[in-house]
Amino acid sequence: MARHPAAEGSVAFVHEAFRSRFLTGLTGVAFAAIGIVAAASIALGGAGYLARWVPVPAPILAGLVVAAFTVVASLRVTESVRIAALMSAVEILGLCLVLWAGAPVFADLGDYARDLVPSSGDAWFGLASGTFIAFFAYIGFEGMANMAEETRDVGRTLPRAIIIAIAISAVLYALVSLVAVLAVPLDVLAGNPSPLAPVLERYAPNQVGLFIAIGVVATLNGVLIEIVVVSRLAFGMARRGHWSPWLGQLNKGTRTPVHATLVVGAIVLLLATVVPFQSLVHVTSGLTLAVFTAVNASLWQLKRKDPIAPAGTTRVPRFVPIAGAAACAALLVLSVVRPLIA
Repeated sequence: MARHPAAEGSVAFVHEAFRSRFLTGLTGVAFAAIGIVAAASIALGGAGYLARWVPVPAPILAGLVVAAFTVVASLRVTESVRIAALMSAVEILGLCLVLWAGAPVFADLGDYARDLVPSSGDAWFGLASGTFIAFFAYIGFEGMANMAEETRDVGRTLPRAIIIAIAISAVLYALVSLVAVLAVPLDVLAGNPSPLAPVLERYAPNQVGLFIAIGVVATLNGVLIEIVVVSRLAFGMARRGHWSPWLGQLNKGTRTPVHATLVVGAIVLLLATVVPFQSLVHVTSGLTLAVFTAVNASLWQLKRKDPIAPAGTTRVPRFVPIAGAAACAALLVLSVVRPLIA
């Protein structure tokens, strides 16, 4: 990020690594598609919680949410970031509430330890398929790179922020997932539009209402973040001449790419109201893994061409992007092979 701090984020790495206009444009389209589809799926997921209170079809609720957050994303970036940070804090509170309520299950963890380890080839393939879907939860971290031009001391601040955010999320996700699978039958989890709510219903029924409110806020936080990130990507791609110059214009009052934000919001709104949730999740995870493979290859190429990173920046060994590309490619291949041999 310190080598190429640009609003188009990871797309800039592909451009600098391979100097291919076609590959750069294709990566930009793929990243935009990931963010847009992710925002639509998150909106539908949040609508699943909201529908417990509002008797309105989920697609309509999702559409209203997308419209509202598109307006917020058109404001100055400081307002968007503050709102996103507040919603993230609420999200962490909700996950901690689930851990607190489901803590009794850890007393029986020893009895279920063997059941948590796959014992057959089919089970391992199932785990790989689940990992493919779970990868959806990590979408958004790469979008932090799109805020590089609006970050101070980007070479030190942004890499550390991404690493810390991923580490905290991984720990919380792992613990919450463990509580959920131990506390609630799998068929109940699979068929519930708000899957963590049954944990509260079993162990802390008085807190269900609070958790649903937190779930609405937390889940929809991703909609705002993705709209902000993809609009910056569109702005950066337009500025490089890959997309329409109209998308590369800044609003004089807010200093944000309002044109790009409105276009992104409109596409997200369309997808959220017409495409099923499960289809959006599969498409998003697949696209993300494919693009992450290309971006990791780009980072390896950049380190090969210029192994000396700028002074004062975060450095990683050259094998890291190679390992990242291999892991993403392997998971993507497994997701394709699994249905064929099932």
